[in-house]
Amino acid sequence: MKNESWCFMVNHLESYLKHTKWFNEEVWLSIGETILKMIVVLLVASLIIKFGKKAINKIFQVRARAPLRFSERREATLMRLMENTLTYVVGFIAIVTVLSLMNINVQGLLAGAGIVGLAVGFGAQSLVKDIISGFFIIFEDQFSVGDTVSIGKFEGVVEEIGLRTTKIKNWTGELYIIPNGNITNVTNFSIHNSVAVVDVHIPYEENIDKAERIIQGLLESFAGQYEEIVSEPELLGVQQLGTSDVTLRIVVETLPMSHWFIARALKKDIKKVLDEHHIQAPYPKMVTYSRNEEEQAYSGHPFMRGDQDGR
Repeated sequence: MKNESWCFMVNHLESYLKHTKWFNEEVWLSIGETILKMIVVLLVASLIIKFGKKAINKIFQVRARAPLRFSERREATLMRLMENTLTYVVGFIAIVTVLSLMNINVQGLLAGAGIVGLAVGFGAQSLVKDIISGFFIIFEDQFSVGDTVSIGKFEGVVEEIGLRTTKIKNWTGELYIIPNGNITNVTNFSIHNSVAVVDVHIPYEENIDKAERIIQGLLESFAGQYEEIVSEPELLGVQQLGTSDVTLRIVVETLPMSHWFIARALKKDIKKVLDEHHIQAPYPKMVTYSRNEEEQAYSGHPFMRGDQDGR
């Protein structure tokens, strides 16, 4: 009896599984076909992005040899922007295609997203402000990738400019991500040439005219040693009279953001040439008087003694 009931249950289960759609061969073939199509879509999208970026780089390389071209900084910005736009557009199309393969009503989702986006737009005004500001930053070429800029309290090299944010890398390695809507004042150090300012302190004991002649001779040969120098260094003369020294000022026009390097090299060479001519560096001097010695010195003068009444 037990064997008959067990056989009945097994036969009933087999019959149920045969008529269940999850164990239908056509269902599994359809699922496998859908998964295969999704993999193909994602693979094609990744290939389009990969080869599209290579094509963009190739276009800018060819344009770099053209007689009419943008500046290198602007080309780098436009190239990065086009690569990001390509990635976003192809990625969006791939996601929509995958959803349609899963029998999801994409048109309904897009319509609903439009209504939701309209509602969210009223509360996302800062996002719209960031995008509009980013567009005008790129369109007006306020700064580009590779420029050294100062934005508010942040200063560094521009790593990336997007429609919503700008990334700046500090010289110590920190990466600042700034919303474009918060960018109100920008100082760009990479557009025009820089000027290196070097102050040389000469003690009063030394001959100022001699020091100027020595420094001037150095400056005449210094300009040809560095390609970053735009014009010959100029000795302006006496800049300031200090308590123990005279300050001579030197200015050098250099390529953008090369003034710090040239200033350090110039200071080193000036130190060497002054040492060769035995011109010492100034140092603070202090004269002290002993009160006892001063009283003894004054006591020897009759007019300092006074009379018996202390007058």
